[in-house]
Amino acid sequence: MSPVEKRSVTIRGHRTSYSLEKPFYDDLVAIAATRKLTLAALVAEIDETRPRDANLSSALRLHVLDWAKRGMSGSP
Repeated sequence: MSPVEKRSVTIRGHRTSYSLEKPFYDDLVAIAATRKLTLAALVAEIDETRPRDANLSSALRLHVLDWAKRGMSGSP
């Protein structure tokens, strides 16, 4: 099992952090590249659409899971 790594990102001028296992992080990087977005832009998009009662790390993991279930189709 991959250890959880804490990372920082600036979203709309605000510095925040999230914690992900390396496989989730690697998939987020791949999703951003496929969509021709920076990783920060993808994280900001996910942050903007997540329910306010969900934490950012969970929202990122769920985004990766949803992407995988859709077969990495390239759609947002």
